[in-house]
Amino acid sequence: MNKKAILDSIKKLREISKKRNFNQTFDLIINLKQVNLKNPEEKIDLFLNLPYPRGKKSKICALVDKELELKAKIFDEMILKQDFPIYARDKKKTKKLATKYDYFIAQANLMPDIASTFGKVFGPKGKMPNPKAGCVVPPIAELGPVKEKVSTLIRLLTKSQSIIKVAVGDESMKDEEIEENISTVHHLILDTLPRKEQNMGSTFIKLTMSASVQITEKGPVLQDKKDEKSKRIK
Repeated sequence: MNKKAILDSIKKLREISKKRNFNQTFDLIINLKQVNLKNPEEKIDLFLNLPYPRGKKSKICALVDKELELKAKIFDEMILKQDFPIYARDKKKTKKLATKYDYFIAQANLMPDIASTFGKVFGPKGKMPNPKAGCVVPPIAELGPVKEKVSTLIRLLTKSQSIIKVAVGDESMKDEEIEENISTVHHLILDTLPRKEQNMGSTFIKLTMSASVQITEKGPVLQDKKDEKSKRIK
């Protein structure tokens, strides 16, 4: 993807977007094509630390036992094994927990208990502690580096549709920083796709409360939210 095309699109998006009383997030939307999501080898499920922190840090909850109780206090919340039965009995409480946190850190020897207690809720939401993200740790782990890595981690995931949507920055960041984050995500996905460019469809960026702008080599294209018609931005 052309660096200039990305920078032009970021600039135009800032120009057309109304100022809000909060710091809006830059979202990247990549539409894939000719991808069979029923084939595990064609699904996208990647974890990535962006070159530049995107502003918002991930919220993390630790699921641990006595061995990591003191160390795990650095996270936003900690749930000890002795309290797992509370969540096993209350599915509503477990759903609320899954919605509240971006990632869950798990003590490795507790994974069977975590799967039986939280799996039915966490699994479909993609919230089960994932070893690929560094979220499953031994009982003797040092958790400071784990928190540092996971708090700036993003997940690139295709669910039921061939679309990847991820936050890549916010309005306080420089255009060049957002561009590098976008390029990093785009290149990683491209390298992962089975048929590379043939699987890459349209790419858009938007702010939290703005219309979308398509990134193209010929210049940014505004996607009208009301009538879904596109027009070239001069």
